[in-house]
Amino acid sequence: MDQKPLRILYHHRTAASDGMRVHIDAVVGALRSQGHVVRVVGPVAAGEQSAGHSSRLERTADLLRGLLPPAAFELLELAYNIPAYLALRAHARDFRPDVLYERYNLFLLAGLLLRRRRRLPMLLEINSPLAAERSLSGNLQLKSLARLCERTLWRGADAALPVTAVLAADVARARGTSDGVHVIANGADMEPCPDADAIAATRERLGLPPHAVVLGFVGFVRDWHGVGWAIDALPQLAREAHLVVVGDGPALPALRSRAEALGVLDRVRLVGRAPHAEVPAYMQAFDIALQTAATPYASPLKLFEYMALGLAIIAPNQTNIREVLKDQENALLFTPGEEASFVSTLRRLCADAELRRDLGARAVRTIHDTPFTWSHNARRISALARASLAPSQVAANEVASASTAVQRG
Repeated sequence: MDQKPLRILYHHRTAASDGMRVHIDAVVGALRSQGHVVRVVGPVAAGEQSAGHSSRLERTADLLRGLLPPAAFELLELAYNIPAYLALRAHARDFRPDVLYERYNLFLLAGLLLRRRRRLPMLLEINSPLAAERSLSGNLQLKSLARLCERTLWRGADAALPVTAVLAADVARARGTSDGVHVIANGADMEPCPDADAIAATRERLGLPPHAVVLGFVGFVRDWHGVGWAIDALPQLAREAHLVVVGDGPALPALRSRAEALGVLDRVRLVGRAPHAEVPAYMQAFDIALQTAATPYASPLKLFEYMALGLAIIAPNQTNIREVLKDQENALLFTPGEEASFVSTLRRLCADAELRRDLGARAVRTIHDTPFTWSHNARRISALARASLAPSQVAANEVASASTAVQRG
């Protein structure tokens, strides 16, 4: 007998319009496509945030972060739990969810409070160890409190869903057990094979020669991304090699200056920020996708999108990347932090079109066979949600929801 759809209350505190928003939309969309009823509760109203543009809350948060002392801003993050809990409680009463699914954020305890007061099973998606991350960046003052909040939340969830095995080890240490810790990597939608005419049109729009070997990077461009290595490599590559960078960030002016100084500015296209719906068109024009760096616990979202498009990928040879890529099989991996290793790997791939085709084809098979897809992730999430429920809870919620509907009618 077919199982009834789940009623999932999805909670987050994400105001950004970057990859975090893409991830939220992908998970919610995949769950809904499988018949589950998902209500999203977060700081951005539906329709407020257009693709590629920041929300009012994101701009306000950035302003306050710049004006307030760091500790004061962190206290504001804690205070956010009051309106967040009130909103969650109101939605829970109206929606009568079977399960709470939350995207982890530092100092965000409203979901855990709802879980405890309503005895509502809670699944916690964990994309990064934010207390450690913000401490290392120098952007955290209330460190002991942050670590306490993080540990309390990681322990309190019925299931913790880190995006890599590297991160899962941290979560298991905080929980004191690996029970309830389930790795769910990022994913991608399976894209149709790129249309040759569409690729040619994108290349023409970018002013690229028809036979260019296109190196591509998508993401927020910081110094640590190492995109400057690709600029440095261009003089050592054949004239057919061109670089396309899609994304905004503080390193863009320096990249332009470096390209100009090396005399390769005519082989570089800095697209800037683009709506996410337009990004696949740019990526389809790539021959080689550059994952120049990655934090040691991350599951880079663009990596899976590159793979689904059948692109040849260059990435750092580190533990979390090897959870997805295998050197010489579905990508070429270089020694992390070593520019010479990156450049030699890039030169090899630029010179070998057959290798690029083989790596791209095997990357697509990896996405399909593993599988690293949003639909597979949604099936795992729903299975874990059902496992966390008491046998009669879904049925009880359905009866209560139906009764509420009758009363309103």
